[in-house]
Amino acid sequence: MYQIKRDKFQAARGGSSRILDIKCEHCLSHICFYQKDGPGSLRRMYVDRMIDLAPDGDRLICHACHRELGVKVTWQKENRPAYRLFVESVNKFRTSRNSL
Repeated sequence: MYQIKRDKFQAARGGSSRILDIKCEHCLSHICFYQKDGPGSLRRMYVDRMIDLAPDGDRLICHACHRELGVKVTWQKENRPAYRLFVESVNKFRTSRNSL
């Protein structure tokens, strides 16, 4: 089972976290599980919060339909690598921690 990371980034966003099942919007295939910290929409996915995916390269691509879902950036506020998601490129579903 995955343990939620409790660090300075989670604390800066109010200490609330949830696990999301990220799926391709086009073909609905599973991309990864992701720890979302704090409120708000999912605009970028930090690499250190991706649970079952070790991305490499400059683009986040669906392995099933080969669509480009986002591009790799370094989020300057925190100096963290992340993938900036394209608008409506992924669907997210909240999961329980026990399902991982």
